[in-house]
Formats: sequence, C-alpha cells, structure tokens
Amino acid sequence: MAIPDYQTCMLPFLRFLGDSEEHSLRDAEESLGEYFQLSATERAELLASGQQRVFKNRIGWARTYLKKACLIEAPKRGVFKITDRGLKVLSTNPVRIDGKFLEQFPEFVEFREISKKTSENITASGPAQNPSATVTPEEEIERAYQGLREQLAQELLAVILSCSPVFFEQLVVDVLVKMGYGGSRRDAGERIGQTGDGGIDGIIKEDRLGLDTIFIQAKRWQGSVGRPEIQKFVGALQGQRARKGVFITTSTFTADAIDYASRIDTKVVLIDGKALSALMIDFDVGVSASASYVVKRVDSDYFEES
Repeated sequence: MAIPDYQTCMLPFLRFLGDSEEHSLRDAEESLGEYFQLSATERAELLASGQQRVFKNRIGWARTYLKKACLIEAPKRGVFKITDRGLKVLSTNPVRIDGKFLEQFPEFVEFREISKKTSENITASGPAQNPSATVTPEEEIERAYQGLREQLAQELLAVILSCSPVFFEQLVVDVLVKMGYGGSRRDAGERIGQTGDGGIDGIIKEDRLGLDTIFIQAKRWQGSVGRPEIQKFVGALQGQRARKGVFITTSTFTADAIDYASRIDTKVVLIDGKALSALMIDFDVGVSASASYVVKRVDSDYFEES
C-alpha cells in the first residue's frame, strides 16, 4: 500500500484518540502505520532531503490541522488528546475528514486565512493555502527544489557539451578533488588527456598520501557508451596493473556495459552525465548559490518549564 497523504490520515488519527486518553505522536504513528498496513520500508521512507520520514511528516501535518480546528489539543509537550468537539465529530461517523471538512470550524478558517496572507507572494501553494491539497508544505518545498535541481543539471550538461575536450578533462579532475581525491588541485595527479596510454586519460591519487591511484577515462560524448569501450578501458587498467578505474561520460551507458562492469574483478565505477551533473551540484563545481532558505520549527525544549 502506498503511504497515505496527510488528509487521509486525519480521520484515523482522530479515531485513534477517540478513547479520550493522552497519546504521543509516536504512538499515533505506530497505530496508523498498522492501520494502513505499511511495510517497514514504507514507514522508513525519507523525504527527498533525507531529514525526516515521509509518513511521520504526514502524520505531523494531520495532527496540526486537527489541532487548528480544535478537534484535538496538546495538554503537554509531545502529547495529544481529543477534545469535546472532536468527540462530537466522531459521533457523526464522518466518511472522511479533510481540509474542506475542517472549513466548518472558524478557528481553522482563521488559521488558513493567516497562512494565505503570509504566502500570497508564493506561486506554488501548499496545504495551508489550498485545503484540498494532498502534500505537506515540506513536500511542496522539496518538489520545487528537486525541479530546480533537475533543470540545473540539464543546463550543466548542455554547457559541458559546448566546452572543449581539454576543459572537460580538467572539470573531471576538479570534481574528483572536491570529492576528496588527490588532495589539492595542484597535486591531484598526472595531467589528464595524455595520448598513447591505451585508453587511460589520466591518473589521480586516491588520497592525500597517494597510497593508491585511480585511473580515469573521460568521454565527452552524446551517444551511449557500450561494453566495447568499457572492455578497452579495463584492458588498459590491466596493462598498468591497476585495480581501480573511473569511467566518466556526459552521455549514458548501455545496460550491457553496466552489467559487464558489475561482474569483473577490477573495480570500475561508471559515472554518466546525470550522475556527473549531480556530483557537480553537490560539490559546488561550476555552480554557485543563488538563494538560501532555512525552514525552522518551534523548539519545544526552549518552552519547557522546569
């Protein structure tokens, strides 16, 4: 079963609190996970940022909306309990509770209107602006971020393809150095792009001490790289008695090439254009920060009275 959206979680959440006892958010997450028959893998799935579990995030927003509608309350930090209004709602045996349903409560409408006013300059609306939405604000932000990142990756590849082969080979070294290989740019390794090396474009130190070396092949191609090219590179590695190699291309690798590289004894890492652009973004090679946004939450520990 797919992870339910936060609005689908509202009614089961309220029913879970229907015993009028105090419960923690963790208890609710565990109970609803069983209710929706989620596997351990689904419960552990993370948002794109990797900072929070998707299901926990959606349970958290279901709780927030129910609380804004005064259907539940928080008698103390991290603990929740159904209100008389919440019990009355359950007594009507609703089929579904969502943003539209909560519009009957003035407290929720006030909350939504305040959210609209503070977000009126935002193009993409989140649940606070659109009560019929099925994703949380964090998910909206991360979707927008991923969209911008994918667009940037495409732009990077287009720029790389317009550069000279020599520049691309230097770019490859810059990426590897930023990832921690070779120490500084100056002593990273032997010059990339030498000819007559039997399929090897260059050599870079594995670490600052140079305890091992990594042989590199850099191909600024538009067509897919097939198995023959990988076999040629592996043969060159064996001729150098090398154990490790990195084959980097601006295009893609065929399924046969990927399968071959995964089955040989020599360790060969394949980096296609998509992976290369992602590494450039992650390690700030050829990109610069345009804007930075920090998402903050209430620090509950600060407000805890001793």
